[in-house]
Amino acid sequence: MNGTLVVKQAEEQVGFVFIHGAGLNGEVWARVAEGLDSPYLLVDYPGGGNSGSGDPRSARRHLALQDYIAHMNGQIAAWDVRKFVIVAHSLGGALALRVAAAWPDRLVGFAAIGAVIPRRGGSFLSTMPFPKRVLLGAALRLAGTKPPEAAIRQGLCNDLSPEQAAAVVSGFVPESVAVYTEPVGALAPDVPKLYVKLEQDRELPLSEQERMASNLDAHYTERLDAGHLPMLSRPGELRLVLDAFLTRVREDLS
Repeated sequence: MNGTLVVKQAEEQVGFVFIHGAGLNGEVWARVAEGLDSPYLLVDYPGGGNSGSGDPRSARRHLALQDYIAHMNGQIAAWDVRKFVIVAHSLGGALALRVAAAWPDRLVGFAAIGAVIPRRGGSFLSTMPFPKRVLLGAALRLAGTKPPEAAIRQGLCNDLSPEQAAAVVSGFVPESVAVYTEPVGALAPDVPKLYVKLEQDRELPLSEQERMASNLDAHYTERLDAGHLPMLSRPGELRLVLDAFLTRVREDLS
């Protein structure tokens, strides 16, 4: 099975499904997830994690958005935890809307961590202001989806240790252009929703995160003094936020 699956004993089997952002893999969540007292599933995109399906640097190039969604849904379908909260980061926020729509009887909460949330089922690119949307679309098609090393370090890694930043840069995997340009075709789910704003984020500035939280119609918002990858720079603080959100979700279920 693809993805990293861990099941822990918990009083109530409500778990977390973690969806990572562009260029990363499910293990980026490990330091957050391993301290939870709840079951969790770290899903991967096609060719990621331990899938053994070849070099992900080329394997994803020609994939459609639906290929990503089907791959993630397959991992969730094989998981034996019935109820879950989706936790999505960055680009993963857009993909998570589509994933969430596939599990109306199992999804009980949605947490967006510095995530991109399109309006009215739009694409990742649709969230960008004009003319940035046009310029980014052209750049993706001409230059691909892997930013230069300097841009990764500045945008994703500004508050990471040198060792963490080096690991992010060396492990960064280009995604298909389709995940940026194809409409997700799904609205924010009708469950309790949390948006976590990252105050030091240089990849998705706070003003844009405010818009994303509004697009999500988040019931709750929290702030972390962190850059774009709080699961690496502030794993304990992020875990506390998710635990508190799960408590609220369980109260709604009871």
